Amino acid sequence: MKKWFVVMLVVAVLLFGTVIGFNMFKQQKIAEYMANMPEPEFPVTAVEMVSVDWVPTIEAIGFIEPNQGVTLTTEVSGVIETINFESGQSVKQGDVLLALDSKVEVANLKSTQARLPAAEAKFKRYQGLFRKGSISKEALDEAEANFRSLQADVESLNASIERRTIDAPFDGIVGLRNVFLGEYLQPGTEIVRLEDTSIMRLRFTVPQTDIAKIKLGQQIDISVDAYPDTPFTGKISAIEPAVNFQSGLIQVQADIPNNHGQLRSGMFARANIILPTFEDQIVVDQTAINFTLYGENVYVLREEDGATRAYQQVVKVGERKDHIAHVLEGLEPGDKVVTSGQVRLSNGAKVRVVKSDALNPPAELPQL
Repeated sequence: MKKWFVVMLVVAVLLFGTVIGFNMFKQQKIAEYMANMPEPEFPVTAVEMVSVDWVPTIEAIGFIEPNQGVTLTTEVSGVIETINFESGQSVKQGDVLLALDSKVEVANLKSTQARLPAAEAKFKRYQGLFRKGSISKEALDEAEANFRSLQADVESLNASIERRTIDAPFDGIVGLRNVFLGEYLQPGTEIVRLEDTSIMRLRFTVPQTDIAKIKLGQQIDISVDAYPDTPFTGKISAIEPAVNFQSGLIQVQADIPNNHGQLRSGMFARANIILPTFEDQIVVDQTAINFTLYGENVYVLREEDGATRAYQQVVKVGERKDHIAHVLEGLEPGDKVVTSGQVRLSNGAKVRVVKSDALNPPAELPQL
């Protein structure tokens, strides 16, 4: 029994020793393989930093308005007698666009005008008689009142007739006509829209923190969705004197020449207020910037012992525009910055610079 126990103990020791020895041999071989394995090299794209002029802007949005615009209506009711315009026609200030039937008012005017000469002659005759003492002051006052009353009636009837005609208050273009010949109009009925589109206006808001950066006459670049390839340029023409205390925004108005008539009121527009140019600045693709809890950084390439390695560099980023960003601190001209492939990188990683056009913006962006 004792002999059998010793044999089993020896077999167990040999078995466990073999397993432990194999594991130690395995770990040694893995360590040797890892020690002799070449360092991984990651493909990246990079760009060299150069000094450029940076034009800062203040971005805003708003809606296009006409220089002058009004919806023409009538103050009185009546039947349309004449219409002197067509939809989309250009008109001049003072042109009669529409007239209501005014036969009754014209007849009353003629009747009053017919009585006016007799009343005037009577008043003048009574003035002579009064100077001679032939009539009383009361008779003279009554003749004068009658004459002045007829004069006022003539003016009132002329004004009433004028109110029954709709004139163009300014030069412009009329829109679509909403009424027809012979139609009975009620006061306030919309007849047509008239707009002066020679100069258009854009109203937008900017934060009160940017008030010091804007001034009258400052240039703005404007773009509208209807003409994505056509730039429009305007100038600031008015700044609201008060800041909205609830939002902290201030209203600004810009005038935009509309020589080709492309801009229409109501269009949504994006505006960039042009600020003074900064010379010799560093800009980088926004894809190169990494965001961490400790701030923003980029990977800068350096040559060491014949190899290219990437090192993290903390940067301070200012304004962003399209796909590029203005770097205020952290980079200098000549630095090579990784623009793609930095997801797999760590500080000091070995890299290989490759060429790729994947980050180049397309000529035309897809519309949603």
